[in-house]
Amino acid sequence: MHKVVFALFALVLVTCATPRPPPVAAPAPAPAAEPHTGPPEGASSSGPEALAPPAEPAPGLIDEVLPAPDALRRLDFRGGEPQVPIGLMQGRREVRFSPRGRMRLRFGGEEDRVLEAPSGSVWTVRVTEGSPAELSTYLQLAEVPFPDKAGLAEAQAQWRARGMAVRVHVLGVLYGIAGKVIDNRRYLLLSQEQLSPTEAAARQTELLREYGARTSLFEEVRVPARAILEVRDESGGVVGLAQDSVLAETLDESGFDVRQVEHDVGYDNHGFEDRSFRGTLQLTVDRHGTLAAVNLVRLEDLLKGLVPSEIYARAHPEALKAQAVTARGEVLAKVGIKHLADPFLLCSEQHCAVYRGRTGEAASTTAAVEATRGEGLFSQQGRLVDSVYSAVCGGHTEDNDVVWGGPPNPNLRGRPDVLGPTEGLPGPDSLSEYLRAELPTACRLSTFAQPSKYRWEKRFSVEQVNAFTASLGVGPVRALSLGERGVSGRARTLTVAGERGVTQVRGELNIRRLFGMLNSSMALVEEERDAEGHLAGWHFRGGGWGHGVGMCQTGAIGRAEAGQRYQEILRFYFNGAEVAPIY
Repeated sequence: MHKVVFALFALVLVTCATPRPPPVAAPAPAPAAEPHTGPPEGASSSGPEALAPPAEPAPGLIDEVLPAPDALRRLDFRGGEPQVPIGLMQGRREVRFSPRGRMRLRFGGEEDRVLEAPSGSVWTVRVTEGSPAELSTYLQLAEVPFPDKAGLAEAQAQWRARGMAVRVHVLGVLYGIAGKVIDNRRYLLLSQEQLSPTEAAARQTELLREYGARTSLFEEVRVPARAILEVRDESGGVVGLAQDSVLAETLDESGFDVRQVEHDVGYDNHGFEDRSFRGTLQLTVDRHGTLAAVNLVRLEDLLKGLVPSEIYARAHPEALKAQAVTARGEVLAKVGIKHLADPFLLCSEQHCAVYRGRTGEAASTTAAVEATRGEGLFSQQGRLVDSVYSAVCGGHTEDNDVVWGGPPNPNLRGRPDVLGPTEGLPGPDSLSEYLRAELPTACRLSTFAQPSKYRWEKRFSVEQVNAFTASLGVGPVRALSLGERGVSGRARTLTVAGERGVTQVRGELNIRRLFGMLNSSMALVEEERDAEGHLAGWHFRGGGWGHGVGMCQTGAIGRAEAGQRYQEILRFYFNGAEVAPIY
């Protein structure tokens, strides 16, 4: 059958003349950071000039040279709308896919070989002779917001006093789109010492026990991964080989069906599903020397497959629009800060943003994306707002610095999420009373409200708590205490007293992770004793589901149901920020 198809559709390797590299948005260079002196100097607060639209390819050329895998970690702004490389899966030995329209398969290389095939044909890309990337691993000791030079200097001094040689790394990008500034840079404080994975894990445990410091790992690619990729037709015959990467595109932009996409890795609902995607498909070597499937998709099409996973598709249209705007900003805010050793910008899992492509789309959320096309949320200074959100704020949102540290962000200030006047209502400053009160809050009155997320209780036995805290090195736990609360009542410190000492866990997320992802740190904790007076465990009573910073998703639905438009909803949750077009 394929011999006939080959003849009919001219499945030949074609050489394209004068190939050119694809235009990508070039971020402004980040300022250099000196590892042993004071904090690096920042860029001008006025921001960069807007980038000019990239030139279109000359007529008659079949596109540009296939981008190297590293280029898949940058945004492509052809046509004004960003094209985002999102990883669908990695670690595969082979990937099977089928074009939904006439396909052009590009093998790259100096000759830019091209293969054409019909709609519905089935293809397999298989990795052979793969070698993994060689990585350098360092301890990430701290992450500091870019404006917080004083915080960086303090972190440097603290770790040097502990005898640690450190260096500063600037993560993220600064760039402009149509006169709007997008700046997600931050400082990472790294150890100077290069470690093996085993050495790094041992060092992390040591620092946790000695200083109560939770560190993470930072990886740099020293030698990139390489692999030869085989392209096979439906009968299993090899029709071509490629070095490291193959690009598949449909001429009518109808996209692809990808077989057995792995999803929810590490979760109970882990599995495989056939999925359909818009855009183009890149099959490329990943850090392991195996195969990654990457979807190069326009940002608006990405949002169509992403927003339904973030909010109920049956929610009020104004809430869906608010979610579309915040999700668009969140994607742009993550550029250059995740998956630094991978051949894509974002993954399609919970780690970045759950994305199922065309398979996950819903008519209601697609309409919301289209109604807000190209819109983002901007501060009065014209900078993209970090439009974060959580599921249920519990009636009161929280300040960013309480949850993540660093300087206060004027657009991320906690406030009561009350529909109507707040006078005379109890507040989180009296948390016990607040958690018991029935308040007219948006996330309680929403038709999508879930009482078990708005207010909740959890009990942990002594054995469970001792297991959770074993790495802290304080021995069997005798007392727990939550402190340093923010305006919503969320705690940012947990003091743990055990038979062998006392330590403190800092950070809202660290507290929640310690107890297997506690619903939130807007909580009170009390010890429980048995009939004989022996310690039996601890009882947590709290409110909210998530960090509580920025937009409350359930509250946004409640506000929409109360008659607020999406601009008003976003203005409320982000302290006066305004919706404006990016492209």
